[in-house]
Amino acid sequence: MSVKSRPVTYVFACLLLCGVVVAGLPAHEQAKPKSSTAESPGVRERRDGQRDFDFSIGTWKTHVSRLLHPLTGSTTWVEYDGTSVVRKVWNGRANLLELAVDGSAGHIEGAGLRLYDPQSRQWSLNWVNSRDGILNRPMIGEFQQGRGEFFDQESFAGRAIFARNRFLDITTNSCRFEQAFSEDGGKTWETNWVMTFTRMREE
Repeated sequence: MSVKSRPVTYVFACLLLCGVVVAGLPAHEQAKPKSSTAESPGVRERRDGQRDFDFSIGTWKTHVSRLLHPLTGSTTWVEYDGTSVVRKVWNGRANLLELAVDGSAGHIEGAGLRLYDPQSRQWSLNWVNSRDGILNRPMIGEFQQGRGEFFDQESFAGRAIFARNRFLDITTNSCRFEQAFSEDGGKTWETNWVMTFTRMREE
């Protein structure tokens, strides 16, 4: 007998019986709401990175290599030497970098404010050069497997480009920083600024 030919009272009784059976199950066996995003397969919990810049706190001997004319095919680099001082702010959830270096191309003095966002679990890098006092667009990123990568999109020589900062080769007493630009959407990168840091003995 097809479902259509069964009396309405019969179908109603079946539905009522199903409802009774479900209601009689233990609470944990009844229909459950969909899992939250954090519990969904393939979605990883982001690690807490608020201590990731602890390695940089202190005073550093700093060597800077700067490409004079980025994204022009130029291979002319200039060198600077000086010091960097990094101070902890908000118990490590932020820190302030002060850089002062000198070289054949002149003097560079700047400051970097690094801020941790506990919601996104990412850092923003904010840089200002004493020459113009203008706070640059923040670069956003995080550390993974001992290396930090930070990105933004900005204007350079009137063109929209991608910029990338990296912290590499991190040890207790040394690390390397690289800045690179891309004008093809991140397919290729040209490094234009390199800093090597060597920790100075605290007096």
